[in-house]
Amino acid sequence: MTTKITLIIDNPTDPAAFELAYPALEQAAGALPELRRLEAGKVWPKEDGTPTPAHRTLDLYFDSYDDASAAVAGEEAGAFFGQLGATGVTFTGLFSDVEKA
Repeated sequence: MTTKITLIIDNPTDPAAFELAYPALEQAAGALPELRRLEAGKVWPKEDGTPTPAHRTLDLYFDSYDDASAAVAGEEAGAFFGQLGATGVTFTGLFSDVEKA
């Protein structure tokens, strides 16, 4: 069954700088082994101007939990998470079993 890793990326202190770094982050995520699909999203701003609960999401799809687990333990993941950490944002990572696509 397909496994998805969802990264919920919190609001950066400098959104413009984060957005400049983001294409390289997406490219590094795309290099994870056994990655089948990458889906990126940017959270809409709130109409009342209050902060959004997050800035971006990144969904990484793999054929299995084992593939996903191996992907985040490898060299490519070190490069990706290192770049993400260098932006100064915090994030939450969720492993999910995709029940419906």
